[in-house]
This record gives sequence, structure tokens and C-alpha cells, in this order.
Amino acid sequence: MKSAYELAMERLEKASPSLSLTEEQKKELAEIDSTYRAKIAEKELFLKNQINKAQISGKFEEVESLEKQLALEIRRLHEECEARKETLRTNFAG
Repeated sequence: MKSAYELAMERLEKASPSLSLTEEQKKELAEIDSTYRAKIAEKELFLKNQINKAQISGKFEEVESLEKQLALEIRRLHEECEARKETLRTNFAG
């Protein structure tokens, strides 16, 4: 007798079969991850430096603005990374 979980997984697999990737495809996806991790680190380094300068000079409104900008940039880069990987996965499947 199968559990509800096993039945649900079987239905999910029928609805959208999982994609098995070759080593080369995995490397391409990993390269995208690596590129975007570097971009995020670069933004964090730059903006955190700007935040520290603003804190030292007492510009607290600027600090808040820079923190919001940092959060938005990180979110944007994560979304961009996932979109590129999804495009690649679609190409692999097709």
C-alpha cells in the first residue's frame, strides 16, 4: 500500500516529469550561480562600504536608503539568476 505522499509524487511526476541533467548542463547552471554570487558579493561590498561611510557621518536617512537599495539589488540579482537558470533548463528539456 502506498502512502499519500508517494501517490502525490507519482501524480506530480506524470504531470511534469523531472529533468535529468548531464554533467555539462550541471556545470553551466553552476557557472550561472557562481557568476551571480560574485555579482551579489560585489554589490554587498560596495553598498555596505557606502552604508558605513554614511553611518560615520551621521546621515541616517542615507543609511536607510542604501540598506533598501542593497536589499532590492540582492533580490533583483537572485531573480535574474533564477530566470537565467530556468531559461537554460527549458533549453535542456527542448
